[in-house]
Amino acid sequence: MREIVHIQAGQCGNQIGAKFWEVVSDEHGIDPAGKYNGDSELQIERINVYYNEATGGRYVPRAVLVDLEPGTMDSVRAGPFGQLFRPDNFVFGQSGAGNNWAKGHYTEGAELVDAVLDVVRKEAEGCDALQGFQMTHSLGGGTGAGLGTLLIAKIREEYPDRMLTTFSVVPSPKVSDTVVEPYNATLSVHQLVENSDEVFCIDNEALYDICFRTLKLTTPTYGDLNHLVSLVMSGVTCCLRFPGQLNSDLRKLAVNLVPFPRLHFFLVGFAPLTSRGSQQYRALSVPELVSQMFDAKNMMAASDPRHGRYLTASALFRGRMSTKEVDEMMLNIQNKNSSYFVEWIPQQREGFRL
Repeated sequence: MREIVHIQAGQCGNQIGAKFWEVVSDEHGIDPAGKYNGDSELQIERINVYYNEATGGRYVPRAVLVDLEPGTMDSVRAGPFGQLFRPDNFVFGQSGAGNNWAKGHYTEGAELVDAVLDVVRKEAEGCDALQGFQMTHSLGGGTGAGLGTLLIAKIREEYPDRMLTTFSVVPSPKVSDTVVEPYNATLSVHQLVENSDEVFCIDNEALYDICFRTLKLTTPTYGDLNHLVSLVMSGVTCCLRFPGQLNSDLRKLAVNLVPFPRLHFFLVGFAPLTSRGSQQYRALSVPELVSQMFDAKNMMAASDPRHGRYLTASALFRGRMSTKEVDEMMLNIQNKNSSYFVEWIPQQREGFRL
């Protein structure tokens, strides 16, 4: 199987990661004790992509949890799926990075990085055919940005031919925790340009707007935001975890989306997004899904795509739907919106995943 090793760094990365494992475990019918309680063969068919099978039919996430302070790890352990993770895969320091990128990258983080790489190596060696790595982290903190990018550089050095994907939470001026976020993000983006293959950009401002405007939540919590991110991660990875008509992997996604190696920063749109009360009043037809997907209000980063041009686009659909209808709809979108795509990439390749 084409396995993926998941790494989560820093407080933000660990909280998003914990939510991601809740969503994925639920989709695969894995309970908090790691036992399979599903009702379909499809749930178990490709479970090896994210899980190792331990003794007694228990499934353990192939996850490495990293932080420079123990607090986040304790909250993950105390969470609903905290007992799912392998105890050896929690790697943490005692001091914290204090939102300081250099502490995460050069001093505190550099002392911890070898211990983390040992765990990553163990997980990678247990794979039959390692497809690549995925990391969740924020670019505004000290650990997620500093230690996260250090790990990416080290992994790229050791596994140069494997895919390296990150789900990076980018700081935004409206929703800011600390004054040094712009510095941390600037230093991190340079590392991501050089060392990662795919970066899914997510920002808190856009997530707040979605929760507030679209989902009609009056006071969105970080739990709500993290749930949104985990839905996106689940959607992006569903074609790796379930059999489909076009079984995609991280590399195929990159081939369709990355025109030049350094231009690998993706804007993610997600559909359907509707408030709980109005779900039953909307029909989820393909045209409805496609129009939502390209709507600026459904983008996970607060940059309006109508103000720029698309280089490439890839549409991933999940569920039972007509391939013919999807193909026709995407062709229609392409023809109608050709002015939004750059003209120097010929025959716009839209990747379809079903």
